[in-house]
Amino acid sequence: MTLIASTRTHTALSPAARATLSDTESAAAMATSCTPAGAALRLTREVAAGRFRISRRLGLRHAGSRDVTISGEWCGDQCAPTVVVAGGISADRHVAASARYSAPGWWAALAGPHRALDPTRYRLLAIDWLGIEGDLDVPIDGADQAAAIVAVLDHLQISRAAAFVGASYGGMVGLQFAAANPDRLGRLVVISAAHRPHPYASAWRGLQRRILALGRATGAEAEALSLARQLAMLSYRTPAEFGERFDTAPAVRGWSVECASDAYLGACGASFVDRFHPTAWLRLSESIDLHRVEPSAVTVATTAIAIAEDRLVPRADVAELVALLGGPGELLVIHSKYGHDAFLKEPETIGRLVRAALSGVDGGAA
Repeated sequence: MTLIASTRTHTALSPAARATLSDTESAAAMATSCTPAGAALRLTREVAAGRFRISRRLGLRHAGSRDVTISGEWCGDQCAPTVVVAGGISADRHVAASARYSAPGWWAALAGPHRALDPTRYRLLAIDWLGIEGDLDVPIDGADQAAAIVAVLDHLQISRAAAFVGASYGGMVGLQFAAANPDRLGRLVVISAAHRPHPYASAWRGLQRRILALGRATGAEAEALSLARQLAMLSYRTPAEFGERFDTAPAVRGWSVECASDAYLGACGASFVDRFHPTAWLRLSESIDLHRVEPSAVTVATTAIAIAEDRLVPRADVAELVALLGGPGELLVIHSKYGHDAFLKEPETIGRLVRAALSGVDGGAA
């Protein structure tokens, strides 16, 4: 069930500036010129893709100037409007599959031909988060991630993104980007994110970080990171889902009692340890709690999607964000037993809302 409450009206957007990048890892940007005739052929051209790594010195909000390396990827028609796509702290630059990078993207359910984020209609652009490699062991802010995206746009010679679609942490970064760069963004779509973290959610994450600290102090860092991730999974999902999936009696194995959800949570923790650096997780977890943005500074047209059952980002916080925006905005609320993870687990519903939110972007009309 989807409940939609519009609080402001939207305005049509002009196309973003376009640019292209050669497909080598360290390629330099080259500006392109897209004619109206070229735009008319947009849907029939092969989807292109490119990856890059750039080095920049950025002024970090809490850690002074630092030399950083930013890895990114774009996918889509080079003459289409640029849409920046960002997800949670475990999301990366590979959003959608392409002929060159065929592995499924982290948001494959939404990003692909004939889907809400269609690379034949948009040029999708994403980065790996600053700190994801564990080499930036300082406090990181969402504003720093937004500055990294600005550096990428400059590198690609893209003066203005047509839209920014951000979910969870990516939504926080989208708000930071919109507040700091109103002239470089046409439309903002925020999913399960608000202008500040809820104190209850911060307490949850703080406990996870203390688990990691204890593990580091006792030589059990991997086990601690696994437990922190397992605790996080309980915050992402809902009692309703666990009630459906794990409503069986505990089993006595040897001298221990095993609950029905133990194996699932253990697998989640083990998988996370295999792919996430502990320092990266720590600093990005902190980054969520450092997030603050003044809603009135966000003047671009904004669609905010809230999940009624989300225990990390309550619907009331998203409603407050929309009420205080400095520009046009709307609040869309859906129900999902998957809670905060609905943006990953409810592709049909989320995709429909994202597609509608982008309908004013050139190339995105349904």
